[in-house]
Amino acid sequence: MADFEPLLLRRRDADAAVAVAVADLGEDKQDVVEAAKDNKITPPRPRVASLDVFRGLSVFLMMLVDYAGSIFPIIAHSPWNGLHLADFVMPFFLFVAGVSLAIVYKKVPDRIRASWKVVLRALKLFFLGILLQGGYLHGVTSMTYGVDIERLRILGILQRIAIGYLVAALCEIWLPRRRWRKEGFPGNYLCHWFIVLSLVAVYVGLLHGLYVPDWKFISANNGGIYEVKCSVRGDLQPGCNSAGMIDRYILGIQHLYNKPVYRNLKECNTNSVPSWCLAPFEPEGILSSITAAVSCILGLQSGHILVHFQDHKERLYNWSLLSFSFLALGLLLSLIGIPLNKSLYTISYLLVTSATAGITFCLLYVLVDVCGWRRLTCVLEWMGKHSLSIFILVTSNIAVIMIQGFYWRAPENNIVHWIITHVAHK
Repeated sequence: MADFEPLLLRRRDADAAVAVAVADLGEDKQDVVEAAKDNKITPPRPRVASLDVFRGLSVFLMMLVDYAGSIFPIIAHSPWNGLHLADFVMPFFLFVAGVSLAIVYKKVPDRIRASWKVVLRALKLFFLGILLQGGYLHGVTSMTYGVDIERLRILGILQRIAIGYLVAALCEIWLPRRRWRKEGFPGNYLCHWFIVLSLVAVYVGLLHGLYVPDWKFISANNGGIYEVKCSVRGDLQPGCNSAGMIDRYILGIQHLYNKPVYRNLKECNTNSVPSWCLAPFEPEGILSSITAAVSCILGLQSGHILVHFQDHKERLYNWSLLSFSFLALGLLLSLIGIPLNKSLYTISYLLVTSATAGITFCLLYVLVDVCGWRRLTCVLEWMGKHSLSIFILVTSNIAVIMIQGFYWRAPENNIVHWIITHVAHK
């Protein structure tokens, strides 16, 4: 049954991401207009159409991998190392959230006021994530709801996005920038790059430097006590990495995700199952949220290019230079032993997925804003503009749960149950 939980309320890379596009972009226009009034300037032109198309594409991919991932495992999340289609979705949303921040905070007349608004939005997003992903909703196979506070899942996709959004937005609001010069683009935002390097250094130091001792846990399924043998430093496997150790110490093992994707590994589906296969693990944990925030800051740099360059060729040249540089560096790191791993949000994964997002955005920009072929992408553009509604109703299964409330004589006689048993299970 666990194999088909993506159809229900399974954790999803996309879940949250919409929320960020949702949380900040839904109020972009208001913020920009307010800033324009404060500075007594004319409100800027409408935002680039390809930005909505890119967000809509991300929403579409999110729906595709969430609902079709159980039928076609090749597009679902990679169990541990490696990249599948689903592993690109959340970085895409982080990227577009960063781009949007550059537009919203191009001019900030009142930094304190803007900062308070950012903090409030991040808190709203964080608590929305707890409501939707903390275990309160039980999915489309159950017509019940509620969660034991002692086992509430504290972190999740939406919460991670809230953290990334908060970090990137505060960087844009408070960090100084040099007077814009077309040549030497990175030099105009040296403080941003310093923050990026600092966060990466902290992440690498904790991931590879912390000692992970042996540890025990009580299984939530059978109540048995299991021990995981570690006594290592710098291990990147599911059971003995320092990211999991940090979450167990700070959050408590009872507040972690109980169905980690690494249970799809071959060693977890044999007669002799390693003890760590039964342990909870938070794929959106504390340590990996550091590099997720870096993804948002990298998207912010692409937004700077969009804001400060007006010529199509200049924009495309700088985007391509940035993206292909990240791609080359990320692939190089993966070749020398730093795996592409979403659950740990490794540096190679960060760079490759950010580069892929940048290249995809370049292609959409050429198609939509340069060539003007908006009719071909009108559906994606509409989805991008209504990402919050789609997120709440579709990806969080609210609409699906409501539909199953209409049944014939018995609760199990509903259209959702029929689809799951006759289509998904086959």
